[in-house]
Formats: sequence, C-alpha cells, structure tokens
Amino acid sequence: MSETNDPTLWRADLPWPGPDAHKHQRGRLGVVSGAMLHTGAARLAARAGLRVGAGLVRILCPPDAGPVIAGAVEAVMVSDFDTPEALAELAGPLDCVVIGPAAGLTEATAQNLKALAGTGAALVVDADALTLFKGRAEALFACLDAADVITPHEGEFERVFPGLLGQGREVAAVEAARLSGAYVVLKGRETVIAAPDGRCRINGNGSPWLATAGSGDVLAGLIGGLMAQKMEAFEAASAAVWMHADAAGRFGPGLTAEDLPGLIPAVLRDLA
Repeated sequence: MSETNDPTLWRADLPWPGPDAHKHQRGRLGVVSGAMLHTGAARLAARAGLRVGAGLVRILCPPDAGPVIAGAVEAVMVSDFDTPEALAELAGPLDCVVIGPAAGLTEATAQNLKALAGTGAALVVDADALTLFKGRAEALFACLDAADVITPHEGEFERVFPGLLGQGREVAAVEAARLSGAYVVLKGRETVIAAPDGRCRINGNGSPWLATAGSGDVLAGLIGGLMAQKMEAFEAASAAVWMHADAAGRFGPGLTAEDLPGLIPAVLRDLA
C-alpha cells in the first residue's frame, strides 16, 4: 500500500541543529569521486550534502583527481586514496558515503563499494556503482544492508532488476527493495521511494526541469547529507526527493544541476 510523499510525513524528523551544535554533531558525509576528468558529479553531490546540513563533507578521490577537486571547492574537504583499503580507512569516521556518480564503470568501483560495505558508514549507491553490477546483482546486494539507499533511474533499475518494471513502477520498486535489502529510490516523473519492509511512497511534486545532467548527483548528495545527520533512510530519501523537486520548481526554465544546491536553503526555511 503506497502513500503520497508529503512533508507532513517527515518534517518532524528533519535534523535541525541545536544552539550548541558543532560540525561533527551535524554529521560527516563522504562522496567518492571519479578520476581527474570525472569529478563534477562528486562535487555536485558534496555541495548538496553541505547545503542540506551535513556538518562536514569530504570528497574521497583517486590521487590524480585531488588537485582538480581541491581547486574547485572551498568548504568541502578533499582526501585521496589509491586502494580500496585506504578508502575504507578514510570512510571509517564518516556517517554516510555516496558512491557511484561518475565513479567509473571499472572493477575498481566494485571493489571500492565492497570496501565501504565493511565500514560503519551508511551508503547511498547511485549511477556507475549500480550499472556496474548488470548481470551480477547478487554481488551488489551483498554490499548492501537496511541502512543503505540505492537511487536508480529506470535504465539503471532495469540493469540490476531486469524485467521487474513490467509489473509497474510501484510494485517493481517494492520488490527491488525486498530483493536488495536496501531502500530504493526509483527516479522519474513520479519518483517511488520503497523500503525492504514493503512501505512505499509516491512523490507527486516532480518537475520537468530536473531533466538535466547532474540533477541525480545532487539528489544522491541530499539523501546522503540527511542520512549523515542520522535521519532514518526511508525518511531521508522521502525528504530529499521532495526538496529536490521543490527546488527545481522554484527555479523553473533554465535550471542546471549547479543551481540546485543553492536553492535548498529556501526550501529548508519554508519547511522550518
């Protein structure tokens, strides 16, 4: 049984800081970047995580990407790694890690995801880190648990869950959540948020202006930023999907993904 995604369902769970809050209390988010020429997606996700309230955001990147990213961000920290083990060590102190946006369709991404699964961080898994597991979904599921979220669009969903969309988006998302053991955000005009226990929400405020490169990376960062602040995954995904669409609707024509993080403060003010 599904319900319409609406702020009345999760507004009370939004993680507002108290008067004595400091950055480490507000959550620590990591975002895994791709190589030197593929850093934009991680930067978008990281900025979104900051804007939605994560107190500390760190981009984790291959060594060649470090100088590129460091010259393009300010409040976001940058750390490089050269092995999956080094990535896991960097992720150890973090509350949530986003992996997938422009991470690369290579076995290294699969090994990085496996390494992150062994840390205490919750995961938001998107884009390349989903497509990479076409034909071997069980290997992906082995890296996920009930604290994690996957965020496929329909193409990525079909690669990981072939044939399920024929049952309809709502049924498919619920079944995918059951199979994977993680929360599923099936993106689209009416994004579906599904939980492994069968709960399901349909988002009704979608905006056509989100049909632009990088908007999904921003959504992954919003979900990760809320989860880093200890918002429960189903509520975090529901809130992020709604805020992402609301921000796009406020901007309208001409929207690019770079615009979205800067629109989040106004959305949060109205929710407060």
